[in-house]
Amino acid sequence: MPIQPGDPIPEARLQRIDEGVEIIDTPTLFEDRKVVLFAVPGAFTPTCSEKHLPGFIQNFDEFRKRGIEVLCMSVNDPFVMQAWGQSQHAPEGLLMLADGNGEFARALGLEMDASAYGMGMRAKRFSLYAEDGVARIVNVEAPGEFRVSSAEYLLNQIS
Repeated sequence: MPIQPGDPIPEARLQRIDEGVEIIDTPTLFEDRKVVLFAVPGAFTPTCSEKHLPGFIQNFDEFRKRGIEVLCMSVNDPFVMQAWGQSQHAPEGLLMLADGNGEFARALGLEMDASAYGMGMRAKRFSLYAEDGVARIVNVEAPGEFRVSSAEYLLNQIS
């Protein structure tokens, strides 16, 4: 069952590059704060690079003004996520998180099988807003679409 509004954020471990590879657990990322998490099926892929991540970069300051942290996640390794963030000029503070084995995507119930495209198991394209470790808004895209998980759509919902 996919995560629903009112559900707690499940525990999982993600990775990012800071001073080397850093492992961060979801309680550290979500508890006692407001957080937007958006996930993409793959770093460097067309819709993810041309629309999804750029929208959150453009609206990053608006989320921060509202006291909301912004996290980007993909089932990739942390080196790919770091390189993708750098290539897209992601601002400092927009965390580029790797869910290397898809553990968190599975825990959220938002994994998808992209084996037909040679990509293996990935995260569905989604965005969610959480407060104090509890999902408040969950937007999951239909396959091949990009509408409800955009930064603009989520900002309008949070307002």
